[in-house]
Amino acid sequence: MNATSHATTVHADTVAHPYPVTVAIPPVLTARNRMTVALRPILSLPHAILVGPIYWSFRSGGLGLIGAAAYVLAIVSWFTLLVQHRQYQEIRDFSLLYLRWRLRAVAYMGLLRDEYPPFGDGTYATSVEVAPPEGERDRFSIGLRPILALPHLLVLGLLYVACFFATIAAWVVIVVTGNHPEPLYTFAVSVTRWAIRVEAYLLFLVDEYPPFGFD
Repeated sequence: MNATSHATTVHADTVAHPYPVTVAIPPVLTARNRMTVALRPILSLPHAILVGPIYWSFRSGGLGLIGAAAYVLAIVSWFTLLVQHRQYQEIRDFSLLYLRWRLRAVAYMGLLRDEYPPFGDGTYATSVEVAPPEGERDRFSIGLRPILALPHLLVLGLLYVACFFATIAAWVVIVVTGNHPEPLYTFAVSVTRWAIRVEAYLLFLVDEYPPFGFD
């Protein structure tokens, strides 16, 4: 097999097997709403209380009320997947609701969108799609899920620090100029996408190990 055909095969495999969690945040870089951006820390509070602040942790209160409920139900799913080989659809639906709400709230809190996000489900510019697992669930990875996710959580912890300062810098630039610097925007979207994929993995919505990287 020559180099060209090998590259084509690799590319085809990559396209044929994308990660089952797709996160979309349409870019808005110019003509931003400077007034709502200036007040964003205050306007975001209700969503932060419900689904967690922009850069959450697993410390008490870091997930918000809805987020905490989703992770309690994840513990239930951990048992049912190991014992009954299934995740209850009601729990999966609630977890997906939380994940969609979480993405909308983070996009607003992180200055990626200006439209105020709906409470619960509703029309919004962002979207997260999670393909349901096919075939038998991977009980080995399910049993070790909290341990397997640790490398991602450690890396995300560092990225959250960098993203925090990037968001502050973006806040200043937007309030002054009305524009969001593209490198800061791209970085924030990339970290958000990574975090949402890891959350889907922790909530047992998928079994595929999340990729390390921004793509």
